[in-house]
Amino acid sequence: MMDFFCKPYSYKKVDALFNFIPVIINYPLSMNKISLPLSVIAILLCVFTIFNMQSSSEQVYVDVNKLIEGYDRTKNVRAEFETKAKTLNANVDSLMVDWQKELKAYEKERSKMTQKELELKQQLLNNKQQQLNNYQQVIQKQIQEEDQKASQTVVNDINDYVKYYGKKHNYKIIFGASGAGNIMYANDGADLTKVILEGLNAKYNGKVE
Repeated sequence: MMDFFCKPYSYKKVDALFNFIPVIINYPLSMNKISLPLSVIAILLCVFTIFNMQSSSEQVYVDVNKLIEGYDRTKNVRAEFETKAKTLNANVDSLMVDWQKELKAYEKERSKMTQKELELKQQLLNNKQQQLNNYQQVIQKQIQEEDQKASQTVVNDINDYVKYYGKKHNYKIIFGASGAGNIMYANDGADLTKVILEGLNAKYNGKVE
C-alpha cells in the first residue's frame, strides 16, 4: 500500500462456560451401569452440537489486507497521495539542483576570489545547504502526515462498514485476519471478505445508500 499499514481488528473472544450440576437418579442396579452413562453422553453430545452450531454461525472473519487492496477508494486515495508526494519532492529536487549549480560555479571561480570573497561565498553556500536540509525534513514530515491521513481515511471506511454489516446481520463478533497468524484456520463459510468488499465498493461508488 502506499504504505498503508492497517491495524487489524482486535477483538476479545469470550468462551462460553457450562456448569453441570450432578443429579442422583435411582435406577435399578442393572440400569445404573448402562442407562445413566448413555444419558449423560447423550446430553453432552446435544450440548456440544448446539454450542458448535452457534459458534460456527457467529464466529466469522474478514481478511483486512484483501479489503484494503480491493477497496476502490484505496486506489483513488493512493493515486492522490502519490501525486502530492511527487510534487513536494519535485520542489526539493529543484532547490537541490540550484544549490549544486551554485556550488559548481563557486568551485570554478574560487581561484579568482580574494580570501574575504571566499569566506563570504562559503558561508552563503553553507547557509543555503542548511536551509535546504531543513526544508527537506519539513517536506518529508508533510509527506508522512499525508500518508497517514490517506491511510486512516481508508481504514475508517472499512471499520465503519464492517460495523454496519455486523449489526445488520446480527453478528456478535467479526474477527480481522491480517496474515500474522491471528486466525490459523477457518472454513470457507466463515470468511466474509468477499461479500463485505462487494458491499463496501457498492457503497463507495454510490450504488447503494
